[in-house]
Amino acid sequence: MGELSAVRPGTDLSRHARELVRVHDAVLGGRSAPARPRAVVARSWSRVLRTGLDPDGANARDPHPREEVERRRRESPLHLIVGELAQVIRHVALLVVTDADGVILWRVGGPAVLRRADTLGFGEGATWTESTVGTNAIGTALVEAAPVQLFSAEHFEQAQHAWYCSAHPIHDPRTGELLGIVDVSGPALTLHPAIAALVETGVRLAESQLWRHHAARLDRLRRSAEHVVSTATGPLLVVDDHGWVAHHTGVAVRDRIAVPRADTALAVPGLGLCLPERLAEGWIVRPAGPAAGIRASLDCTGAPVLSVAGEDSLWRAPLTRRHAEILTLLHAAGPQGMSAGRLSRALYGDDAHVVTVRAEVSRLRKAIGALVATGPYRLAPGVSWEVVGAAGPVSEV
Repeated sequence: MGELSAVRPGTDLSRHARELVRVHDAVLGGRSAPARPRAVVARSWSRVLRTGLDPDGANARDPHPREEVERRRRESPLHLIVGELAQVIRHVALLVVTDADGVILWRVGGPAVLRRADTLGFGEGATWTESTVGTNAIGTALVEAAPVQLFSAEHFEQAQHAWYCSAHPIHDPRTGELLGIVDVSGPALTLHPAIAALVETGVRLAESQLWRHHAARLDRLRRSAEHVVSTATGPLLVVDDHGWVAHHTGVAVRDRIAVPRADTALAVPGLGLCLPERLAEGWIVRPAGPAAGIRASLDCTGAPVLSVAGEDSLWRAPLTRRHAEILTLLHAAGPQGMSAGRLSRALYGDDAHVVTVRAEVSRLRKAIGALVATGPYRLAPGVSWEVVGAAGPVSEV
């Protein structure tokens, strides 16, 4: 398995551990080493030395409180498969699963090894990154974006030399997004060459199981929305809370659209501008056609408020004075819209604030969705607008 494996089959683990201690002490002490550390270890030691961490002391762990750990667990898709993962990797000393920040969310192991892990601060809620605890398989796998196995004194902290760790990133099979790290750790002299392959197999099976959970969830949503779909006319989508498409009628669509929100207009290729409608377990997304046009009213007589009405919905969004000013300018500009440079001149009197303008429009779009289109910036077609009152000082365009 290339550089992933920390030891080769047949290695005398006790002897190798003693050799690594001499390499560790020499390299970190700035002396000539009897051998070179593996490349992945050398890169990590170099990074960690720049942080000022102490290899001979216990660097601060500062674990997150239980409430924060529970919140992270609930929000992590990995909560769906931790139990199954533990069943696959059950004949090891300690199984640890972190989130993408390196925060330990779950541990599975016997009482004795859990107590030993506690002495290292290797517990739930601890952040196990290179910048916190030095070179370790979890933190180094996060930096390298690759599986990492460390043995004994390849760890930066002396207190971790009694351990081996074999860590493998786990990704969302739908998006490729990093979800966290799966790590197997134990006493260094018990490391078996097959551990790395076992962890990799467990991660691959877990990612497959995540995909099955996703498909089953979309199937449940599709069935729960049958009564709406069967009576609807015209094109529509049924999507989950993350924008994944469970059903589509009359429109070709990719697997996912932007995340729907009850108070935000949504632009969907093939459907145009939509106001998502809440279902029991997801959303129905369909266009606001001529008979159900969207009406927007920007009221600047006091603190700016944008009101948006569809056929069966009404929502309001408070705006900053700057965002109201941008909407007023785009309303005056008409269908041709405005470039970032033109908006910069209108708002600030010169072209030097293009980056600021783009950031402001991005924040505005997060607040009100696709009511503002881009390329150039303009109000979305198909929306009737009314501006009441003045948004504040506006320079000539």
